[in-house]
Amino acid sequence: MSDPPARDGPDGSSLKPVSSLLAKFENLNKPGDPQVGPPPPRPISPAPKPDYLRESTAPAPVSAPTVREPPAVPKMRPKDKLNLTGLHQGSLQPGSATTSSPGSPTRPSLHRVSSRPLHTPSLLVEPPQSPPKKSVDAAGGDTPGFLHTDSLIKPVSPGGTSARNFKIPSRPHTPLFEPRTPTLEPRKSPRLAPSQPPSPPPPRRSGEFRREREPKDIKPIPPPINRADKPVMASRASYLAEPSQALELRNRLNNDRVSPFSSPPSSNGSQEDDDDAPPTLPTRPKPQQQVQPQQQELVGLGRSRTFHVGFEPPPVHHSVARRREDVNGYAKGPITPQITGEHRPALPARPPISALETVRTPNPTLGPAPPRPPRPGVNTNVPQDHPSAVGTPQKRVASTPTTQLPPPSTRTHARSMTVDRTSSRVPSAFRAPPTPIGGPGESQWAAESQIMAPTKSEGSAPPVVMAFPDTSGTNRSKPYIGKGAHEISTKYDARMFDVCGELVCTTGTFTRAWNVLDGELLMSLAMGEGTRGSSVAFKPGVNVDEESQRVWIGNNFGELLEADIATQSIIASRPNTHGRHEIIKIYRHYNELWTLDEGGTLHVWGPDDGGVPNLATGPTQSFRVPKGHTFSMVVGDELWHATGKEIRVFLPTLDGTAQFQVLIRPLVQDSAAEVTSGTLLTSQPDKVFFGHSDGKISIYSIRDYSCLAVMNISGYKVNSLAGVGHYLWAGYNTGRICVYDMSQTPWAVKKDWLAHDNPVIKLIADPASLYRLDRYQVISLGADNMLRAWDGLLQEDWLSSEMKNKDTSYSSMEKLRVLVLTWNAGASTPNSLRYSGDDASFFQNLLQSSESPDILVFGFQELVDLEDKTATAKRFLKPKKKEGSDQERMSHQYRDWRDFLTRCLDDYMSGDLYQLLHTAPLVGLFTCIFVKADLRERISNLSSAEVKRGMGGLHGNKGAIVVRFMVDDSSLCFINCHLAAGQSAASQRHNDIAAILEAPILPVERDPSVRIDSYVAGGDGTLILDHELCLLNGDLNYRIDTMSRDTVVTAVKSGNLAKLLERDQLLVAKRRNPGFRLRAFEELPITFAPTYKYDVGTDNYDSSEKKRSPAWCDRLLYRSSRGRIEQLDYRRHEVRVSDHRPVSGRFLFTVKRIDPKKRAVAWMECQQKWEDIRAKLAGEEKLFYLTRIIGYDGSTAQRLIRERASRREHRSPSRHREQA
Repeated sequence: MSDPPARDGPDGSSLKPVSSLLAKFENLNKPGDPQVGPPPPRPISPAPKPDYLRESTAPAPVSAPTVREPPAVPKMRPKDKLNLTGLHQGSLQPGSATTSSPGSPTRPSLHRVSSRPLHTPSLLVEPPQSPPKKSVDAAGGDTPGFLHTDSLIKPVSPGGTSARNFKIPSRPHTPLFEPRTPTLEPRKSPRLAPSQPPSPPPPRRSGEFRREREPKDIKPIPPPINRADKPVMASRASYLAEPSQALELRNRLNNDRVSPFSSPPSSNGSQEDDDDAPPTLPTRPKPQQQVQPQQQELVGLGRSRTFHVGFEPPPVHHSVARRREDVNGYAKGPITPQITGEHRPALPARPPISALETVRTPNPTLGPAPPRPPRPGVNTNVPQDHPSAVGTPQKRVASTPTTQLPPPSTRTHARSMTVDRTSSRVPSAFRAPPTPIGGPGESQWAAESQIMAPTKSEGSAPPVVMAFPDTSGTNRSKPYIGKGAHEISTKYDARMFDVCGELVCTTGTFTRAWNVLDGELLMSLAMGEGTRGSSVAFKPGVNVDEESQRVWIGNNFGELLEADIATQSIIASRPNTHGRHEIIKIYRHYNELWTLDEGGTLHVWGPDDGGVPNLATGPTQSFRVPKGHTFSMVVGDELWHATGKEIRVFLPTLDGTAQFQVLIRPLVQDSAAEVTSGTLLTSQPDKVFFGHSDGKISIYSIRDYSCLAVMNISGYKVNSLAGVGHYLWAGYNTGRICVYDMSQTPWAVKKDWLAHDNPVIKLIADPASLYRLDRYQVISLGADNMLRAWDGLLQEDWLSSEMKNKDTSYSSMEKLRVLVLTWNAGASTPNSLRYSGDDASFFQNLLQSSESPDILVFGFQELVDLEDKTATAKRFLKPKKKEGSDQERMSHQYRDWRDFLTRCLDDYMSGDLYQLLHTAPLVGLFTCIFVKADLRERISNLSSAEVKRGMGGLHGNKGAIVVRFMVDDSSLCFINCHLAAGQSAASQRHNDIAAILEAPILPVERDPSVRIDSYVAGGDGTLILDHELCLLNGDLNYRIDTMSRDTVVTAVKSGNLAKLLERDQLLVAKRRNPGFRLRAFEELPITFAPTYKYDVGTDNYDSSEKKRSPAWCDRLLYRSSRGRIEQLDYRRHEVRVSDHRPVSGRFLFTVKRIDPKKRAVAWMECQQKWEDIRAKLAGEEKLFYLTRIIGYDGSTAQRLIRERASRREHRSPSRHREQA
């Protein structure tokens, strides 16, 4: 007898050269060739089997129970609580797998590769091939990815061997047409002890409700040789549990125990009502709603969050079956992309799904479903009295289906799918065409789910609103909270924090807790050398009053700590819970805590016997998510996880029976950058908001995961988002916080203030604060290590806005005529106007056509020659006179123009008497304001200031003059500007105008009532934008971009001004730059030719050596609250003594006079209205906190709210005095 072949050598089969293969194919189609029958089967190699192949076919222990596949599920969904007793039983109910209920549709058996003997080809070629590698399932488990996973759950016969020995193919790509009916038996997991039963089956595809068994007499075929000789490493996340959480099959086989699920639906296990202590939290957070049977099924379908994975493939040709095998000869199993996060090719386009109107009623003939066995690899070490095994309302109706469903529609291509594309929860890009109703093979679930399907067009991109939010009504006051400490200094580098009512906890090198009411430090724990806290969350309490007593802390070494705030001590710890990976997130989901590390391991910590998570018992479930985490949040029962621009949706559960990854492909918006933040709004519960690093906000639907819109709100990175009532709060890298009103498109910026000196790290809207403190607080943490508390209800803003909306009821209104002139005089003097008749009559024509204005404002630029370097140096170096009157300190150029304007008013406005109100010069800038004599006595609070912008803010050749005053009870502000020159200096001009408008240069108003009545945007009068009526004029120097001079001149001569205005730098900045400060100003449409630059004395545009392009440099812009400014005209004048043309405008300013008595009545009405609105908002937020955060049912939450309100009334001393 010859020596047996080597372990990795050939198996003794005959090998033929490649030339024989070539000759064979050349003679295939020659006529006259005799038809050759199928060749005889290949001889079986006499080589003995390796030892590990014998072990894999060894009989299973007799004592181990057979793990069976879950039976078909009936259509009827039980009205009482979900029965999960099968998680602790080892056998199924009789008849569940082998019999079907009457009336249920017959489901075809799963297709298997035919067992008809196929012969091998006459020629076998083995190309060179590297040693085969072990196939790893995409889900991260140990099981090879078989196409038909029935073999994984087939029982092993105790005796006998296969009638035909299995031969390992030495080259996996050689076409071996051998019978493939016997399938491979997986190796046992190295983590299970030999005395334990075989591993449960791998997760089946959701569409497979029943599998046909293999014949008992067919023996399993051993797995192929692992030529790489690599150890089998278990990668399923559920194997990360502690040894104490091994399978306990005795508990599942104990049928004598009474299931806690036998209690009626109304029994929630709560204790008797106690007037002092709130009830104990339910062990399962959400209460079950009582609905009608038909409505209950529709609700379950509408809120389906589980995508059924898998299809029944049609019979395939053997060549297709071979092509579906991987390089090691394994059949490809179902793809589970929730682990890898890899990019998949786009699915083919599908026609849109129309809503179906047929509703099917459940079949009353079907009985209750038997319990399901545990999911493979999950931790089932849960006693019968564990909180997760108690009869409690189910949180997710469709996670564990309880109705028998026909198979979904068969796929039409060979691509493996992991999503039932007929679901209404799938975006339109993933959906398949609707299945006709009434056919024998219809899917009832698919038909009913399409009732809720949106009717969006296929492949339509979400609307991208590029227009930035409206900033005209922005309030800049800081919304300090009424009571308590406004800010707390953490003193150490803190980057994570959590808040619950009166307590706030930060972590970093130190973990500290403060009382936000008085700022007292309650706890301070050093994390140790080299250790820092990377995540923190308050631990759920047994009841609502025991919240915020302890915190969970995750550190950078994967260790979880539990700290008690009262004793300032660590009471529990669990090292290496996440290996050595940094714990980056701790989420709260009702009475559960979820922990996530940077390696992608997600642990679910369910409640223990006491109803709260416990570090001592270990995680209840473990899952894997992709690495590269940038942001994640809990949305309902799901985890929305972002890695860069991609968002994936997962469904962690305590029992692990639901499909973990909800979508086959991530949600991506190409028009937005990576995801950095996100939030939910109680006012819009069906939407999720995500912030991006490029300043955009994407909005997704929770119902069908479609992207509803992408909003462009800022040019800065959105570091954090918080949803507060109807408004969205955003924190930026600039340290500013903005509040957006989303009731209009584009959005409106309701508030904008500087919250921190450094970037805003995180914003948290505390949902517990209204219930515990009777205030809605928003806490922000900045990189300046400061915690600041803000009023989430924005009470002061609401009162101020409401008073302004009612000002017509307590004020008398009057309209004033205002004339404004802006002119870059080019160092000309009044005498320069005498040399031309048109120039000499300019002011006469201007005044006589102004219709006797009440206020006249003249704004000049370059009254001195700014190009004279000698004069400029003298003005810059010569000290300014400090003594003397304005007349003495003013240079002769300004005095000449002041006197000239006074004479013009006396000569050409003889019917009216005007008085000089104010003059103000600044190195070429000059503002001169006249008012009618009868108006002068109504003017008060007159003041002026200047802003220098030349030479880095040191010189006044560029800058602004600001004059403000009050007319009755309205504030007016006039700004005369001269900004940086140059075609390419647009950014410098933006900076100049921002510095002018943001400079607190005016006196502050101390009276709070005057602030509300006379100033806007929450201002105190120190800024320009605090005033009700603002008008800005000057040489703004904005040019026309991307066009040559000749093109501009040609367009001006042809009257094509619209083409030029599209390229105007000021108008472009208003459209595209959200930080452009002039976006809050309005301008009447320009209908005149550019006013710059002319040859002096002519009507020709610049013909000098520089040949500057024409532009609208001289502008008039205005800003008012509620349309109190109306511009009547906007025109230029032909004065040729300068290279600029003067521009004028006539306006109507509406001013008010307040009646104090009527105002007091209006204030009381506003206060009462606010209390009503606040009570309504507080009730909604309290109910949301108790039901969606704590987990009480609605009736219990309402009772707790009433009891707490009554206790607060009894504690009020004023009420006791009133009752006495």
